[in-house]
Amino acid sequence: MLIASIQAALSDHDLVELREELTNRVGFLRARGVVIDVTSLDVLDSFATRTIRGIAYAVKLRGAETVVVGIQPAVAYSMVQLGLTLENVATALDLEEGVELLNRLLSTRSGRGR
Repeated sequence: MLIASIQAALSDHDLVELREELTNRVGFLRARGVVIDVTSLDVLDSFATRTIRGIAYAVKLRGAETVVVGIQPAVAYSMVQLGLTLENVATALDLEEGVELLNRLLSTRSGRGR
């Protein structure tokens, strides 16, 4: 399992690098799960939201599940107001719940013969 904790607002370039790094590490480490922790962020703009969603889709194609954790209430409200979604991306309240959810997703997936 990989855990990526975003500690500060990232530039668009940094977000693209994060996407590439996580996608590559999933294959290199044969990780089955990724948790992206955004607890420290007080803003998720449209590019960041699309990039996080893209990370989840890309690592899924590499065989891993993704859970995004720590979206603050004000950030969630702003995302809703702006029509930004993490459609088809699992989310959880915090890191502990995210790891539990990821483990459930992985056990369900392995139960289907993967």
